[in-house]
Amino acid sequence: MSGGWNTIESDAGVFTFLLNNLGVQNVQFEELLTLEPDTLASLYPVYGVIFLFKYPTDTPYTSTDKPLDGDFDHDAAEHLFFAAQTIQNACGTQALLSVLMNKDGEVDIGQPLREFKEFTMVLPPEFRGEALSNSELIRDVHNSFAKSSPFADETQRTSGETEDAFHFIAYTPVNGTLYELDGLQPAPISHGPCTAEGFPSKVMEVLQRRIARYDLSEIRFNLMAMVRDLRIRAREIGDVELLEREEQKRRDWQFENALRRHNFIGFAGAVLKGVVDSKLKEGDGAYDKWIEDAKTKTKQRLEGRKKGGGEDVEMEG
Repeated sequence: MSGGWNTIESDAGVFTFLLNNLGVQNVQFEELLTLEPDTLASLYPVYGVIFLFKYPTDTPYTSTDKPLDGDFDHDAAEHLFFAAQTIQNACGTQALLSVLMNKDGEVDIGQPLREFKEFTMVLPPEFRGEALSNSELIRDVHNSFAKSSPFADETQRTSGETEDAFHFIAYTPVNGTLYELDGLQPAPISHGPCTAEGFPSKVMEVLQRRIARYDLSEIRFNLMAMVRDLRIRAREIGDVELLEREEQKRRDWQFENALRRHNFIGFAGAVLKGVVDSKLKEGDGAYDKWIEDAKTKTKQRLEGRKKGGGEDVEMEG
């Protein structure tokens, strides 16, 4: 927890319902597993993408002169929504708002966010960031999607290693220009002319150049597109199967979001107690055998993970 903002997962269901709970209508997120422009174009209309990547700790990330790709457009913040990031853990929500706030007119962003935008657009980016960090509505909705954390890790790192950090940024076309909106940079970054139709090809070129700056072994990236609710297309073209898939997807997302908020420690404790009582009642060494079998299986799983290259890394921002 940092400044009252908890870490949330990079997940399409989380971001879709986060916007929905903020009053946004007819918008959803889709995770992209490829950098092929056709995949993104198939989701048209596409409002923008948010990109999660490992934050570099061995080289300077920000620059006041020129970014590693594109050009700073210091005047752009006067006519588009760009806010400086002033707190940790909020970069995911800030990235999706960076796309959404620049699509007012194309998207029904809802009255609360519309009022927030009207209030902050007269402010410079650093004060917009402060206003965002102090918004109780946005913070409360953001935190409602944080995973339950019943245990706090108070151990100290003794090896001198630093924990990997991840960061969200946004890409969206605004007024015929492709902008990279990163609250840690001093200004919006222009990547040149870009239409809504040409956005998939243009943004994928930019992302490919960005990913190429990392080692070939680095695969911890996540890309999600903000698109129109796919159920609308299904109803427009009469695709019953697509409509049912999208409805089921939302039911799954709602269930997963509910699980994230729930603390299962009490439930797990009750189940374990019941199993132990059952094994003790069996007698004939059933309890001891159960313990030894569990130890053996755990050892086998750990050995299997070592042979397979380790565990998956969960990315958050």
